[in-house]
Amino acid sequence: MLDVTVIEDPAAAAASLDPIRGRLLAELAAGPASAAMLAGKVGLPRQKVNYHLKALERHGLVELADERRKGNVTERLMRATAASYVISPLALAAVQPDPDRFRDQLSARWLLALGARLVRDVGTLVTGATKARKRLATYALDGEVRFASAADRAAFIQELTAGVGVLVRKYDSPDAEGGRDHRIVVAVHPTVKPETSGAAGTSAASGTSEGPKTSEAPPVVPELTD
Repeated sequence: MLDVTVIEDPAAAAASLDPIRGRLLAELAAGPASAAMLAGKVGLPRQKVNYHLKALERHGLVELADERRKGNVTERLMRATAASYVISPLALAAVQPDPDRFRDQLSARWLLALGARLVRDVGTLVTGATKARKRLATYALDGEVRFASAADRAAFIQELTAGVGVLVRKYDSPDAEGGRDHRIVVAVHPTVKPETSGAAGTSAASGTSEGPKTSEAPPVVPELTD
């Protein structure tokens, strides 16, 4: 079972968003089970659970783990194909966010658009690498930092932008034969705390978007090119 996989097909996305099917996916991520076993856990007749399982199997969200005979009946044990799922913006291709439509390093919505592109692109790369049976070269950095003031946060962003800019200029080889382009993704945003969801407090620096973002306007910083 994969730790996480990306759903790109609109029909598969719709199937996963059904509350009952979402519950079944969660149960099957914990371990293989049959329709009869799941029926008691989700409070539905076995036939109805089997109907939902067939829909999930049709979209590749669950798969056959084993079969066993129980009297005159063959019981199918199903399992989730991943422990968790992420829906790619490709599932809503006609209205997926386009970060190239506008560039605003201080916009939370631009940050969302960048994050959506990250999910889309990495999901596509993972799918391709899996089919080719090859490893995908990626790297991510995640951490937290508490700023004493907005001024400190602004200074941090300036230094971060300048530092990344130096590295880009040092290693960028646009004319290198056989080279491969890589996207650099950096973000700064307030940490979301469960007890105060939506409130700005501690900030986190994480590899989830491209370009710095703060809730209060810092000094203008140079923009990095892709």
